[in-house]
Formats: sequence, structure tokens, C-alpha cells
Amino acid sequence: MASPPSRRAFLELLALGTATTTAGSLLTGCSESPVGSGTAQNLNAFDAILPAQQDLAIGVKPDILGTRPVPDGYTRYPTGLVDAIPGKPGTSGRPITAMTPVWGPAPPGTGRSAYLQAVNADLGTPVEFTVQDGNTYADKLNAMLGARDVPELLCVPGWEIEKIPRFAQATQLLFTDLTDRLRGEAVRSYPMLGSFPTAAWRNAVWNGRLFAIPNPADTPFPYALFTRKDLLDARGSAMPAGLEELLALGKEITDPARGVWAFSDLFAMMQMYHRVPGAKGGWRLTADRTPEFKYETPEYRQALEVMTKIYRDGLVHPDLAASKGGDQDQLFASGSIVFAQAGLGFWQAAQARQQKINPKVNFQPVPVFAAGGGDPLVWGADQPISYTFLRKDLAPDRVDELLRVINWCSAPLGTAEAQLRDYGIAGKHHTATPDGPVRTPLALTENVNQYFFISGRNSSVGPFPDTPNYVRDVLTYSNSIVRHLERDPWEGLKVEMPTAYKAGAVPFEEKFTDVLRGRRPLSDVDAIIREWRENGGEQARALLAKALSEAGR
Repeated sequence: MASPPSRRAFLELLALGTATTTAGSLLTGCSESPVGSGTAQNLNAFDAILPAQQDLAIGVKPDILGTRPVPDGYTRYPTGLVDAIPGKPGTSGRPITAMTPVWGPAPPGTGRSAYLQAVNADLGTPVEFTVQDGNTYADKLNAMLGARDVPELLCVPGWEIEKIPRFAQATQLLFTDLTDRLRGEAVRSYPMLGSFPTAAWRNAVWNGRLFAIPNPADTPFPYALFTRKDLLDARGSAMPAGLEELLALGKEITDPARGVWAFSDLFAMMQMYHRVPGAKGGWRLTADRTPEFKYETPEYRQALEVMTKIYRDGLVHPDLAASKGGDQDQLFASGSIVFAQAGLGFWQAAQARQQKINPKVNFQPVPVFAAGGGDPLVWGADQPISYTFLRKDLAPDRVDELLRVINWCSAPLGTAEAQLRDYGIAGKHHTATPDGPVRTPLALTENVNQYFFISGRNSSVGPFPDTPNYVRDVLTYSNSIVRHLERDPWEGLKVEMPTAYKAGAVPFEEKFTDVLRGRRPLSDVDAIIREWRENGGEQARALLAKALSEAGR
């Protein structure tokens, strides 16, 4: 499938930052293989070192079943919460240092946060978070790795790993090998971790060893095209069922005099509509089983031409067309744009927030389709959202304590631990309703998923009492498109791309963005592709071909 996912609106941020040369120099010479040539592992070969999966018996059953890999959904909040973890996981009293990302305003620190104080009290050992801006997290992460100065717990989003040169070597250099503490039945000491799906643990293997706690994804879909269905209904317009209908409706809707434009940037969805490959970031196999990147395909050229025309015709809001600084969410909420590409996780939080301002707001995903007809192609994102790494120099008893804390943070829906982690203190961070807890404004300020980003847990959807239709809507949509998920020819293989390829990933995407927005002509595309091939593309192709051959495929 495609690139690793993130959570909520984080799915919109797959192209954050660039990998700096600092991380490259940090790891130079740490392997017998040629520097920067990339690596490949057959993850199926490491099943013997993975934790033994065992479901938790807490008696909470889903209301709606997801078609795997779609998670199950809960429309009602469970009653009779279970205390899943006896005692306090922290025993030393020594503060734990941790770094996690945040998108939005930075939360108050422990001394000014009733939420952090409450969770830390239950943990028994406080976690002191350094919370970094998610928009520049890649820069901070690379600087930290380059300085070899990491906290005890480090959250690394999956989409950032793809941009860090020789990350596999970094795991050996900087982080604790967790294999012997978690393999097989050893994970029974941490039952929440033992409940994770085996596939998530496979992705936490580097260099044949288990180096991180995975945080499984909530959805296998990295993007959706959302519309303001309330605005479509008001003008008597049906949901578009194909590309021609979408483009025609976009022209009808766009009215700069009224401050209304049809679209945000929707190039990722446009690529899907044209069946552009998304596996391993954009690779597929030709008929003779040669790896082929999306830039080289006629489908990508077609998607590029259509999206370029959308920009040229003025159908994208000018604030979004001019720079990366436009606030897409606000423009979408205000009705200044009617169709917006976003991560599927954007949906619930945006709906809950905006319906308080305008009860008529109805965000809905547009059904997927294929340009020209036929079956759609849906990119997948089946890798974990993020990984939690433990610093390498920790004493064995400290490692065990940190694993117990992560185990607590990974408690599932239906447990008292999960309610405290997700909702904080009753009466202060949430109010009780018949449909479950509802967060207060204070909770939205203090709880920015700090503990979520040092945990992992079994994926599930809901419940959300403030958006009671969401769970059914999102699972209806997800279950309807899951059969169209793209097949990844390299499924089960962990491929770390060559350094030059990683270093060029963002710059080359930016070159095509310049084409899309009219800053470079379409006639430059062939030259950009030649440059891409010379600067890591051919190396990546050779590596992907070799990985398949060595795996016997």
C-alpha cells in the first residue's frame, strides 16, 4: 500500500519538512553496505521475534464491524469501565522525558495543566513532554538525531521515517533493542501491548530486531475528498459521481465575486482518480515486472494536466494557490471552498467544531471513482501512525518502567485508564452525558494527544456523542471503498530507500507543484523526470527490483 498514515488532520501533512544532511552525516560509516544505497528486509522472516498477540477480555463489543483493514466502530460509550492495570506503572518517581508533535497551539506545561497532573498522578511517575510544532517536527527530529541527543521516549511519525537517511542505522545507534522484553510470551508483562495486531509489530522491526512500540492506524486510507454537502443540498446539486461531473460542478460553484471557489488543492485525489500508483510512495510493476515510479506513468501526466487546468481556470481558492500558508480548514468551514482534500481523520473533529458555529454544516466524503470509468484505485496507508522509541543508554529497570507506562497509555476503550487519557478529569475536562463524556474547552487546550503519541493501541472508531452520525457514516464510506485498495507488490518488505532518493523526495514534489501552479510550464516535465532518475530514482528502482528478487517474487 502507500505511505504511512497519521491521525486526524495530520494526514494532510505527509510532505512536512525535508530531511537534512545532518542525519546523513550522523549515520555515515555505520554499516558494511555501501553508504546511502538503501536496504530491504523481508518482515515475514521475523515472526519468531514478534510479541504473541492475545485479545484483552474487557467485554466491550463493537456496534459496527469494519471490513479489514477498516477498524470496528462504537456508536455508544461503554458503561461499567474496567480498571485494566492494577497499581501504578511508574515506581521510581523520576520524571520521564518525552518528545511528541502537536498541530496547533502549544499546550501548557505540567505546572499549569490539570490534565497532565491527573494522568501523571495515575502513572505514578510523571512524564515531562517537550511538545514540538508538527509542521516543523522533521527539522527538530533530524537535528536531534544528528546531535545524538534524544529523550527517553521519542515519538517518530511514520511519514517522517521515509525522509530520514539511513534510519535503520539510527535505530541501532540511538535506541533500545526491545526484542527480548517483548518477543513471544514475554509481552504478557505488558498485556495492552500484547493485544496489538501482529502486522503493526512487523513494521517496528529494523535490522532484524524489534526497536519500537507501534501505534496502529485508525484508517487504511490516507486521503478523501470532502464536500460541504449542506451547500450542495441548498443549491440542489447531487454528489458528483465522476470526474467530469466534479469539474463541471466546480465551474458552476466558483464565483470570486461572492468569495466562493470550488476546490482546495486536490492533486493527491486527482492522482487516485487517474489510477496513479501509490504503493511505497508511488511505485508499481510493469508487465515485465520492472519497478516504475508514478512520475514515469501516463496516468500521472494526465492527472498533472487536469490539475494544472484547474489551477489555470481559477477554481482553487487563491490563498491556497498562492502559497502553503492558506488556512484550508477555515476556508472550508466558512464555505469559501466547497471541496477539500484532507486526511480521513479530519472529518469528525472538523464536524464537531464547526457545527457549534453553524448547525447546518455537513462534511461528507465524495465517493471514489475512476477517470474514464472502471474500478477506482484507492491508495492505502496500512503502516502505523507513529513509533515510540526508547533511548539506548537506559538501565534495564528504567526500560521496564517505561514499557509499563507505555502499556498504561495503550489501554483500550472501555477501561478507566483510557477514559482518563482521552477525557481527563470529570467536571473539568469533560462532562458526563448519556452518550458518553463530552470534552470541555479546557480539555481542548490541555490535551493535545501527548500520551497518545507515546502509546500504541488497537484501532477503533468512536464513539463521538457530539457527532452521533459520524461512526456510521465513516464506516459506511470506508467499507464501501476498501475493496478498491491498491495491491502493494512489496507488501511485507520494509524498504529503506537510498539517501539520494529520500533527499530528493520533497524537492521533486515541489518542482511538480510549480508546474501545477503555473510557475513552470508543462514542457518541463520530461526534464524534471530525467533529473529525478539521475538523483536517486534509478537507485531506488534497482533496490526495489532486488528486494523482490531476494524475496523470491
